Amino acid sequence: MHDMSVKWPNGARCAVMLTFDFDAETLWTSRDPENANRPGILSQGKYGAKVGVPKILETLADADLKGTFFVPGWTAENHTGRLEMILKGGHEIAHHSYSHRWVSDDPAAEIDEMEKGLEALKRTVGVVPKGYRSPAGEVSPGLFKLLQKHDFLYNSSLMDDINPYRHVLDDGTKGPIELPWHWSLDDAPYALFSVKSPRPIFTNEHMFNVFKEEFREIYRWGGLFDIIFHPQIVGRPSRIALLRQLIAYIRTFPGVWFATGTEVAQAWAAEYERD
Repeated sequence: MHDMSVKWPNGARCAVMLTFDFDAETLWTSRDPENANRPGILSQGKYGAKVGVPKILETLADADLKGTFFVPGWTAENHTGRLEMILKGGHEIAHHSYSHRWVSDDPAAEIDEMEKGLEALKRTVGVVPKGYRSPAGEVSPGLFKLLQKHDFLYNSSLMDDINPYRHVLDDGTKGPIELPWHWSLDDAPYALFSVKSPRPIFTNEHMFNVFKEEFREIYRWGGLFDIIFHPQIVGRPSRIALLRQLIAYIRTFPGVWFATGTEVAQAWAAEYERD
């Protein structure tokens, strides 16, 4: 068998990252700017800040676990109190653009989104993020140069592995470490409904089965389980129960290391880049 297993700290068999893309209203305004004038649509994003984040933080505190929150700059400016709560809980805040716009085809806009987002996180809560995740996994060829320029430790935007790896740029210099994800480990495809883009809403049982089966095999391979939740989705009452259920399930396996993005990237670098 092709051995893909990674040496995780303290002999752990598998690493688990619980990540939360705290888009709030930007999830809706970035896809359709006209939504800015639709309070009904925006209220879904608002729920994420108002109810979702506190419930997630309570769930993580009960489980004594740390999460990684990817936050757009706009969210930092408009829900600063929630970012303060996240930091107070000891969780990591990472960069998730400024307005959640998809800018991979517009280099100038991409730089603007990167810099405005960095500036907002610094100004509102004093955070200089070590990690970045692009909105919807949309990435331009120039992104890695930009991440290198701003000294990011890691990126979590690509889907080409189940383990961390180091980006090497065209000029041979080191880019960030990639912490890969996948749509199957994202709550949005299963549970994000809107009138303009109606989708079936799946049961917890369906979502839990996908997450569980994926975890079981990643554990067997010795890989990284990088799961993505959105406060406005997982913050719903039944979905918070799903988060609790998933954490409890993962904990039935020995040798699982729950970690933040920064912890995973640092541990991987320490193990595989000792030169």
